[in-house]
Amino acid sequence: MKLSQARKDYYRKLAKNEGYRSRSAYKLKQLNISYHIFKPWNKVVDLGCAPGGWLQVLEEEIGNRGKVIGVDQKEVYPLKFATILRGSIEDPSIVEQIKKILNGPADVILSDLSPNISGMWDVDHARQISLTRTAMSVVEKLLRKGGSAIFKVFEGQMLKQLKDDLAVNFKSVYYSKPDASRRESSELYIICLNFRV
Repeated sequence: MKLSQARKDYYRKLAKNEGYRSRSAYKLKQLNISYHIFKPWNKVVDLGCAPGGWLQVLEEEIGNRGKVIGVDQKEVYPLKFATILRGSIEDPSIVEQIKKILNGPADVILSDLSPNISGMWDVDHARQISLTRTAMSVVEKLLRKGGSAIFKVFEGQMLKQLKDDLAVNFKSVYYSKPDASRRESSELYIICLNFRV
């Protein structure tokens, strides 16, 4: 077995044993350990939240002390402290619903959005970057000054321009690849700190 497959299987089994809905929960846990993103009172929005692994981590970090909202076009099984909205982030009414629930700006916005993978790399990369730019537009509407955001991205020729554009809106922008991500995967996360508004 390849090391990358062993790592994938390890986190899949760990998620099952520890009650997480997806192994991606460990990606968020590892990012939070590295960058100290979440505080107990935070208002957090998770874009592309299905099946809910990241929401479970947020419930552990925030619980009922702050607010947690998940958004996805797919149905997501309910969680104790998270509000889950079913719909597209391209729908303006979803953004308005988030605003009403938050009753103020968000402290953190997460985007784990991914397109339906076609297998054609240039196409998939372009679609993923487009989704991330849509998430950026949501961030600009909802995030407070000084807030943080995390965006999942795929490596490719459009990534540098995306990072440069994010650096206009955030004081600090970093690439990160948590250990729970497969090494051969093109998946990265962009960590954005201190939103300028």
